[in-house]
Amino acid sequence: MANDTTRAANPGWTDPECPVARTLDLVGDRWSLLVIRDAMDGARSFTEFQRRTGIARNILTDRLRKLTAHGLLVQRTAPSGRRQEYVLTDTGRDLFPVILTLRQWGERHAFAPGESHSVLVDQHGTPVPRLAPADAAGTPLDSASTHVRKTR
Repeated sequence: MANDTTRAANPGWTDPECPVARTLDLVGDRWSLLVIRDAMDGARSFTEFQRRTGIARNILTDRLRKLTAHGLLVQRTAPSGRRQEYVLTDTGRDLFPVILTLRQWGERHAFAPGESHSVLVDQHGTPVPRLAPADAAGTPLDSASTHVRKTR
């Protein structure tokens, strides 16, 4: 769904063959990722996104349009019927591991030891375990044990 729409809507990719570059073309600015983060945390209205992020109205309008156009959010009428709300699509929800990895990196490297910060917890209140990539046999993977292979 998003692949065909995204490809047609953005023919000027930064690096057309790189999935990382294409992803950054779509959600690589701080405001887009913060909107996605807040949508994952329950924000739905323009006002909520603005209040949580402090983003200027014009920039928020642009990011919501972009995220909607690329299939990460869908706009629908709120249950009250009085205004529109933004809801993550399956494509948007698929960014959860990305947001989690950024969060966990930040917890380890963006705060001084002992500095206060938020922690993501599961439904039982237990901190979410560190996300660590592994191969099919369970062996941890890192940049030294992987490489990029072209698919064509």
